[in-house]
Amino acid sequence: MKLLHIDSSILGTHSVTRQVTAVIVDKLKKADPEIEVIYRDLVATPPPHMTLASLPGDHPSSSFAGPLGPTAQCLREESQRMLDEFLAADIVVLGVPMYNWTIPTQLKAWIDVIIVPGKTFTYGPQGAEVGLAGNKRVIVAIARGAFYSSETAAASEHAESYLRTVLSFIGVSNPEFVVAECVAGGDQNKARALASALDAVEQLAARA
Repeated sequence: MKLLHIDSSILGTHSVTRQVTAVIVDKLKKADPEIEVIYRDLVATPPPHMTLASLPGDHPSSSFAGPLGPTAQCLREESQRMLDEFLAADIVVLGVPMYNWTIPTQLKAWIDVIIVPGKTFTYGPQGAEVGLAGNKRVIVAIARGAFYSSETAAASEHAESYLRTVLSFIGVSNPEFVVAECVAGGDQNKARALASALDAVEQLAARA
């Protein structure tokens, strides 16, 4: 069993999502001590933003970049490693702070690496997309600065909604979300939000 643990918050030890993902991974490791964990900090080592040269070699469009120099080849190899890590993972744990109503740019760059025709999705006979990553368990820890539970506020929420679209596209039809809301509403609200999220982690069902 392989687990891919991804953090994308810029806040380091002050991050709510980093605290929550650490607890999620710890819970999963206790349930299965033999689990192999691969960790990526997308802030410490940001993925390259998408260009033809930085696409993983498995991406059909990567050939359009032509011959690569040493720097570009290193970028391509790193992108391929990130794709391979995702493909090999049975469980993926994502830490996702909502910045300016959406996901961090570092996480968007990582997503651009793993959305690869023939690897994470393909097209059916009538052109409809078919996800190829439906065998993965994906757990997402999201932190939002304010409350987005009302219908009016939800219209401005483009982190969880975006990830649900992306995950559905690659075949993950039942992602699990742990949400901490109003973490920017003062220390008391932040503590309450973190406690609520950690309680939700305890409710995560054990899955083979």
